Amino acid sequence: MAAKTYRFNRGRRQAAQRNADRIAAATPLNLPSLRSLEITVIVEHAHEPGFEGDAAVSYLVRTDRGGVLMDLGFGPEHPAFAHNAERLGLSMDDADALLISHLHLDHMGGMAAQRAREVAIPESFDRGTNQPCYVPDRCRAPTFDVRRVEGPMMVEGGLATTGPLARMLFFFGWLEEQALVARVEGKGLVVLTGCGHPTVEVILKMARKMSDEPLYALGGGLHFPITSSRLVRAGIQAQRVFGTGKAVWQQITDADLDVTIASLNAHKVQRLLLSAHDTCDHALKRLTEEVEGDVEILKAGASYSL
Repeated sequence: MAAKTYRFNRGRRQAAQRNADRIAAATPLNLPSLRSLEITVIVEHAHEPGFEGDAAVSYLVRTDRGGVLMDLGFGPEHPAFAHNAERLGLSMDDADALLISHLHLDHMGGMAAQRAREVAIPESFDRGTNQPCYVPDRCRAPTFDVRRVEGPMMVEGGLATTGPLARMLFFFGWLEEQALVARVEGKGLVVLTGCGHPTVEVILKMARKMSDEPLYALGGGLHFPITSSRLVRAGIQAQRVFGTGKAVWQQITDADLDVTIASLNAHKVQRLLLSAHDTCDHALKRLTEEVEGDVEILKAGASYSL
């Protein structure tokens, strides 16, 4: 345990320095001014009637320039993705590319996918057309053209990625995560996260280096399982133990949430679209009450126009 703790603490320092270096090196991107942006939620913990909820994420982001599917939830391992996509009438025909925020089971298609570092998508959804698949770290994605992202860059649909941002996790080790960024005409920047492991503060620093437009909206996961976990395995509240970026004997607390709420208010975020897949009801309630912009909880089966 002492050796693991040493490696973890060293990794935390290295991740912080790597992110600082990446942000310092980032230069503005020529983000197009999008006339429309809509997020259709395929997988989320909260859900509309007739849709299945899951502690995972999949969003179809469509603009007037095209679309990107962000994440696959548990993919073929759980029924939610296939059921909800069919009910919505969606397939990869509705996207120009796939983007995986990070290589965790609830985003890249399940536990087998995570262990094999191979993206897994239900056959009923995949069209096998060799579309681009943007990933923040080394992995495979059969039937896709895998493109490992090294830094901020444009992707399909007039959207951009922050490029990989790092976090050291006690059990899972080094993690790279990317977020989507867009510029909506007359409003400002929209940032969409998977889990937000690198922290909102780091992600928004990178987004602001990519564009000097004001932050309009933030959506997706923030990873605040303060009082409970959506995923429980063998009696273990998995999200409170495995994905926090803290030592195993430490917990995410309200003090950590205070920092994020202050950051969101300092950025004057106008719309906050919260994922409940990795954030407990207590944290959702605080964010809803204390963030000064309009706050909604993302639901599978619903679409959100920005």
